[in-house]
Amino acid sequence: MADQRAPDWVVPMMRAGYSARGLVYLILGGLTMSAAWWGGNTEGTKGALQALRDAPFGQVLLWLVALGFVCYGIWRFIAAYFDLENRGDEEKGMFQRAALVVTGLIHVGLGLVIATLAMGLGGGSGGGGASDWTAKVLQMPGGRWIVGAAALGILGAGIHYMLKGWKKKYKRYIQNNEKTRKLEPLLRWGFVSYGIVLAIVGVFLGVAAMTSDPSSAMGIGGALDYIRGMTGGQILLGVIALGIIGFGIENFVEARYRIVAGVSYNSDIQSMAQAAKTKAKSTARTATAG
Repeated sequence: MADQRAPDWVVPMMRAGYSARGLVYLILGGLTMSAAWWGGNTEGTKGALQALRDAPFGQVLLWLVALGFVCYGIWRFIAAYFDLENRGDEEKGMFQRAALVVTGLIHVGLGLVIATLAMGLGGGSGGGGASDWTAKVLQMPGGRWIVGAAALGILGAGIHYMLKGWKKKYKRYIQNNEKTRKLEPLLRWGFVSYGIVLAIVGVFLGVAAMTSDPSSAMGIGGALDYIRGMTGGQILLGVIALGIIGFGIENFVEARYRIVAGVSYNSDIQSMAQAAKTKAKSTARTATAG
């Protein structure tokens, strides 16, 4: 399937999706930074969306974000079908492509939830959302297993983001230019920070599954509040807030500079990973010659 050509309209759809995510995480990072230095409640993504709704033209912006999240989900479906990330058709590659479909479904679902907020149908803010749905699932047949599977999925996603940032795996998809090189430290910490927050959410959801206690579950807002409660938590929360802002910027960078294989683009464009390999080879040749 990788040799088939993806439709050209996938690129603007991808850009809309990453831009919507970028806006949400920039707001979340700003709210988290405010909580770190000026006090107040930490907020999750729902709090960020409600802050957006309260802004001038907030309802219109919410509709655009909802559409963007749906676009991101469709982009993930297309990326999986046409193998736009070159995962391959082997067992590992097919698993990774299936994960793209899962993230696509999640973002389409989030887009629909955001649309309900835009229509004024969403509930108020608060940290009880995660514990509420966990309680409902735990009451279902096999509920502990379902919650446990969700916990493992979220924890796995957190580890994935941390490794993606630490090992700089994102560089294979982003164009190499002066702007992306300057932003790279912030992009890298963005992935790591977001992964840390997701991992905390996954761990506490796992505790809820093992103890059948839904009050142990927490969303992103709860995870950020947990970080603030640690020793040196105010500083840690500020550092994580900077990372979440970085993750928001990373999404905007992907919207503008992501290389999409299988869709026409300038063949002279080089990814950050390719540029790093070229530089490493040049340095090695120079050292050998010397």
